[in-house]
Amino acid sequence: MKKKSNEQIVDLKTQPIPEGHHLLEVDNLKMYFHTEDGVVHAVDGVSYTLDRGETLGVVGESGSGKSVTAKTLMGLIPMPPGKIEGGDALYRGQSLLSMSEEQMQSVRGNDIAMIFQDPMTSLNPVYKIGRQVGEGLRLHRGYTKEQAEQRAIELLDLVGIPEPEKRVKEYPHQFSGGMRQRVMIAMALACDPDILIADEPTTALDVTIQAQILEVMQEMQQKNGNAIIMITHDLGVVADMADKIMVMYAGRPVEFGTADEIFYNPRHPYTWGLIRSIPEQAIDEKQPLTPIPGNPPSLVNLPKGCPFAPRCVYAKPICHEQCPEHHTTETGHYSACHFADDLEFLKNAPDTSRSRKNNVAAVEEMNMVGGEE
Repeated sequence: MKKKSNEQIVDLKTQPIPEGHHLLEVDNLKMYFHTEDGVVHAVDGVSYTLDRGETLGVVGESGSGKSVTAKTLMGLIPMPPGKIEGGDALYRGQSLLSMSEEQMQSVRGNDIAMIFQDPMTSLNPVYKIGRQVGEGLRLHRGYTKEQAEQRAIELLDLVGIPEPEKRVKEYPHQFSGGMRQRVMIAMALACDPDILIADEPTTALDVTIQAQILEVMQEMQQKNGNAIIMITHDLGVVADMADKIMVMYAGRPVEFGTADEIFYNPRHPYTWGLIRSIPEQAIDEKQPLTPIPGNPPSLVNLPKGCPFAPRCVYAKPICHEQCPEHHTTETGHYSACHFADDLEFLKNAPDTSRSRKNNVAAVEEMNMVGGEE
């Protein structure tokens, strides 16, 4: 539980970013869960920076720590069993981890907003859509009920929901899955947040609706200049959207760089596996997907050495004995692999130029077919 505070709550979004700081700075963040089975190393040393107008893609398999990292920033992890074991997260130079609950309530939805993973369960079934979209406005901006409903109508129209004046008075069960996800985006954007965290925003949606959702988010970013953290298990989703990409495995970042560096010059075998698992638009013949063998390790009993070594077809004895350090280039592109600087080893990387080209073509085709629901 966070301690209560009688301090005056300041809207950090109105404060200038201190010189030498970024909009968001996550430094060696560690979040562990203490359970009867042992200590779960859910987030173990995550670091990155984010500025206004940037999009960060956080990619990895289920259980890699993507969502836990985001919920830690939002102060949504119950403690216990969760416990912050190290690191910090600064928003406009202010530590999110040391804020009181009152201060975090002023940040959530207003400064940093989150689109949760499942739109089917994230909306309250007993409240009308207009009330749920306008709740943040009444809480953070002091809107009246009438003002909040009018703004909710504008937001629903903004995210492409037809007849918003009518739909604002309806309940979640009267909306399709794609419509509910649009409502979630409208709720998250209601207070014009500095940072929008989108946790698997296109899960369980067909490709047409997926393209529309991503397009709405990009349009909102271009209009408001907010930063986006896009959490996904699919590199293809962030191929044409992210400026920077962080690849996570077993609670740790294993590679980080610009989108071009990750796609055109990947330096970690796990990233290679994710790229090879992206379906390609083969013209001559259908190509089988190349899965990553094995399963992710237990976060209670991590293997000795590199966590990915038991599944890595390129692993050598040192990989099973010694945990690799980050090998960082001059541009800040880093990889947690013993052989990230070995040119002969890097020749095993997939033909990423072709993968990237095909994937971008797929995104463009999705945008062309994306029309009315």
